[in-house]
Amino acid sequence: MAEKLEAVKVLYCGVCSLPAEYCEFGQDFEKCKPWLIENAPEVYPHLIPKDADGNEVDKVTEKLQGAGIASGSAVLTTSKEGTSTGKEEVKRLPGGKVKKKDKKEVIIEKVVRNKRKCVTIVKGLDLFGVKLNDASKKLGKKFASGASVVKGPTEKEQVDVQGDISYDIVEFITDTWPEVPESAIYFIEDGRKVPAA
Repeated sequence: MAEKLEAVKVLYCGVCSLPAEYCEFGQDFEKCKPWLIENAPEVYPHLIPKDADGNEVDKVTEKLQGAGIASGSAVLTTSKEGTSTGKEEVKRLPGGKVKKKDKKEVIIEKVVRNKRKCVTIVKGLDLFGVKLNDASKKLGKKFASGASVVKGPTEKEQVDVQGDISYDIVEFITDTWPEVPESAIYFIEDGRKVPAA
């Protein structure tokens, strides 16, 4: 009878989520090094610090050398090699790209085309849980114009409404969708973001 094969157990890095053998090819190898020394020393034996006799240096002394205490206060600072840098942890997408959190705000912009025709663009309604198809229908009926959901230049969906409706749209949005506060609505005027309130 044939022998049953067991599944290969792969150790994944806790920092970059690549297999430990492939961490050196990732974007954050410098950040991965402390994790690899602690959890997978057999994969990268050359990363383990050695003293003059060739013995491994105690992990505690290594961490203490990277830490310092500011004079007169109890603030503990760590070096670049330490894991706590004081900055917020940012979510990384595959390929090392940083994912930014979207601010919950509605941006209204008036774009002039063909010298006389205007299009009012409403961005960010979906961040408040508003369905954009319903929003375009309600905006089209309220202002008696064409309205549609379009992908903008940033690949995010937005509502395009024909005509200059910026004079009345803030009141309509806050009345129709109470979850959208007036303080979160902004106009784009001359390339600057101006609060609607």
